[in-house]
Amino acid sequence: MYPDKHKEIVTFLMEGKFITVEDYLFETIKKNEDFYINFFETSFGFEIIGNHDFYYLVSSETNENTSRDISIFFSILCYELDKDGKNFLEELNYSEFHIDEILEYFKNSSWLDVIKANKQLNTDDSLKRHIGTMVKRNIAVKQGNDRYSFTKAHKLFIDFAKDLIGDDKIQSFK
Repeated sequence: MYPDKHKEIVTFLMEGKFITVEDYLFETIKKNEDFYINFFETSFGFEIIGNHDFYYLVSSETNENTSRDISIFFSILCYELDKDGKNFLEELNYSEFHIDEILEYFKNSSWLDVIKANKQLNTDDSLKRHIGTMVKRNIAVKQGNDRYSFTKAHKLFIDFAKDLIGDDKIQSFK
């Protein structure tokens, strides 16, 4: 017998989505964590990783660059928010961002060489598609009127952002 909503949980995670604490599926995984650890390892060779904020799958066989691009996105956004005098952790946790605001941060970034070298971030259209990918993966939520907020899954990428930018360059990391 499988846990309640098993098929939905498997589909969600296999599509590369995060299941966050805000999702109704989160509690089912949490209550059946040992089952899901064994299920994904035995069935697919994947590792389910979770904490008090989210669950996601990892495979040693994947060679996708989306996670790298999301980390670069958050690195740049965090750096620019910090430079703008904002506490980026509070902003990511509690604020909504209009798409034009995000585009403006990237357009005026001091990290233009990194942005231009990344085809997911180097034009307004590609950046919008990238944010759409984050929505599909449950990292961002479209709130309407071209406004976006970020789910708790953003926290995974913040650790990588710290490494990319360097802790000493952002006040909010301290």
